[in-house]
Amino acid sequence: MFSDIDDITINYEEEGVQVVDELDKAVLSRGAWVTIIFRYRQWEQSKEDYGPDRFTIRRYRKINDEYRQQAKFNISSADQARKIVEALNGWIGEAGS
Repeated sequence: MFSDIDDITINYEEEGVQVVDELDKAVLSRGAWVTIIFRYRQWEQSKEDYGPDRFTIRRYRKINDEYRQQAKFNISSADQARKIVEALNGWIGEAGS
């Protein structure tokens, strides 16, 4: 597992192929519970190429000086990501924050 927030990654290799290629990440919260949003792409064997950009939000909990994943939410498309942003912007606007 990971002992430092900056080392947390979703890169994943299988049989010499980078199956999950992390493109970027943003730490949304720090502390005993960490929330990170990742931008990544996934290898598509049938196309022998990477698919479109994807996004995932993951929560990690520090246990015995190691961050362990506790939950994740995968955003399935750029369209779904835009809808999430629109909803959040609307709610934040309504709250006057």
